Amino acid sequence: LTRDSATNSADREFAKHPHFRKFRRQLFHASLRTVLESLRPAMTVPEIVRCADGHFRRMIYGLGPYIADYPEQVLLACIVQGWCAKCTSHRTELDHGNGPRRCHEHTQALLQALDLKVLWEEYGIVGDLVPFTTAFPRADIHDMLSPDLLHQIIKGTFKDHLVTWVGHYLELTHGQAGAAIILADIDRRIAVVPSFPGLRRFPEGRGFKQWTGDDSKALMKVYLPAIAGHVPAQMVRALSAFMDFCYLVRRDIITTDTLVQIEDALERFHRDRVIFEDIGVRLPDGFSLPRQHSMMHYPFLIQQFGAPNGLCSSITESKHIKAVKEPYRRSNRYEALGQMLITNQRLEKLAAARADFASRGMLNGSCIRVPADEEEDIWAGLGLEDDRVHDPMELIDAQAAVREDDDGGPVDGDVLGEVTLAKRKVRGFPNTTEGIADAIETPQLGDLIRRFLYVQVNADVDLGGDELDVNICPPCPARLSVFPSALAVFYAPSDLSGVKGMKRERLRSCLSWRGGPACHDCAFVVDNDALPGFRGLAVVRIHLLFSFKHDNGIVYPCALVSWFVRSKDTPCEETGMWIVEPHMDDQGLLVKSVVHLDCMLRAAHLIGVSGPHFIPRTLTYTDSLDAFNAFYVNKYADHHAHEIAF
Repeated sequence: LTRDSATNSADREFAKHPHFRKFRRQLFHASLRTVLESLRPAMTVPEIVRCADGHFRRMIYGLGPYIADYPEQVLLACIVQGWCAKCTSHRTELDHGNGPRRCHEHTQALLQALDLKVLWEEYGIVGDLVPFTTAFPRADIHDMLSPDLLHQIIKGTFKDHLVTWVGHYLELTHGQAGAAIILADIDRRIAVVPSFPGLRRFPEGRGFKQWTGDDSKALMKVYLPAIAGHVPAQMVRALSAFMDFCYLVRRDIITTDTLVQIEDALERFHRDRVIFEDIGVRLPDGFSLPRQHSMMHYPFLIQQFGAPNGLCSSITESKHIKAVKEPYRRSNRYEALGQMLITNQRLEKLAAARADFASRGMLNGSCIRVPADEEEDIWAGLGLEDDRVHDPMELIDAQAAVREDDDGGPVDGDVLGEVTLAKRKVRGFPNTTEGIADAIETPQLGDLIRRFLYVQVNADVDLGGDELDVNICPPCPARLSVFPSALAVFYAPSDLSGVKGMKRERLRSCLSWRGGPACHDCAFVVDNDALPGFRGLAVVRIHLLFSFKHDNGIVYPCALVSWFVRSKDTPCEETGMWIVEPHMDDQGLLVKSVVHLDCMLRAAHLIGVSGPHFIPRTLTYTDSLDAFNAFYVNKYADHHAHEIAF
């Protein structure tokens, strides 16, 4: 016990000693050299390898990109904290642009000419350390370091810098008490954001104790409209430019045009971020920050390594959660390591068994035969929360309802983009046109359907449906089939998608969703496919999803929608997002029409424009689409929205 105590005391005593820290760094590089030493022969002597095309080729291997956050990059590159691991820019001038790139040859020349103190102070080089890559052919750690979206962009620049600086600005301008009031309103704005497939809700705003990478990614999608009106316009433009940069570099496919847009967004961000220096938030420190400086290297690194989407330290972060955090929570916390290993072994065996069963076709279909019933549905989640449901058929029906109530996700296989109605109809809802019109309080539903039919039957008509004389239109069908949702399938490779880049998304329109208030989602409608971006699109709100069979034998899947119109012909100068307003007639009523599902593209996310006004404390996210007079078309809802709503 005495010997152990002395050792522990010595460790604490010398933990920050320069000699011990040097030894620890040298041990790190020596360990990497030893681990990779067995790969050295394959880096010099070619091996005969059969490639994917069936041909044999002589291969020589090499060390590839190294993914690391900034502290580990400092350790790997043998540089001083606060310097750039990719270029020789001085630590006090990182905001002035990129300097010459670092390389082993340059470092070796400096080591021969200068002493350790000059290397440390003038070049940011730890001269008594040698990177492990010097022991391997064609390997240079300065070239191998790849972009790290999670720590450099998402958690670094956004969370640690911009969000924090906005809070500091509010305190400098309004004092702590005034800043607290404004921050509370920002939290309320975030909390009342309408729901959207795949979008995390923040019922308490930014009020969570520990930020994770997923927290930062989710907050980025709704943060910009929340601060607009409470901070200067230039500050909003700076965040908008940064958001554009972030979404562009996170695309799965990056072209030459995308690189031009990335450089333009970076230039706008650098031009507008000076507002934080002008108002005193960044005085006297400036913007010589390694994480923000790393953004300047992204265009070149993308050309070197390809699109960085997903290839960052978030890979190891997510694996750490699955392999360490979750198994630890399942343990009894006492000598948990052994329990964690057993948990991981069992999960791996279960995954292997499932893969084996799937390859044998043992998981196809259901073991219980389900009777076909076209009239049953998932309307309003009826019966799903009733613990007293014990009938097997009702349980099967409830399980099928849950499957059809998902928000969407990846789609595998060859699927064309489309919007289709749900497979199950609404239960307990009127099926006559008059009854449905009364239920949804839209007495003109029959006339709207007749105008829709006229346009469908007469393809050469030039008039809009609302301009047609209803007397010349075909008769309205007597019965309609009403559905609670529709499923949109579209190509979105930058988002979580299938192997061929397809994604599905649920569009809902129901009087009560999951036993709560009504849910009427918004959607993008193709208005003019010859125009780029949002100029060729329109936004509608879905009030009813239905289908009917016309006399010509054609089944028409339709939607009753209300329209939004653009406030301006250009996006908002501050946020970069389009602003739309509900389209009203002369009586102040919503302009509605019936559209074919083929003209719908996917769901649209709208966020209310609050401006400098404080929103009521009683407002909830379910009432948000009815409470505002104008809305931002949120192009940051996901990557696909950013690609089409520009």
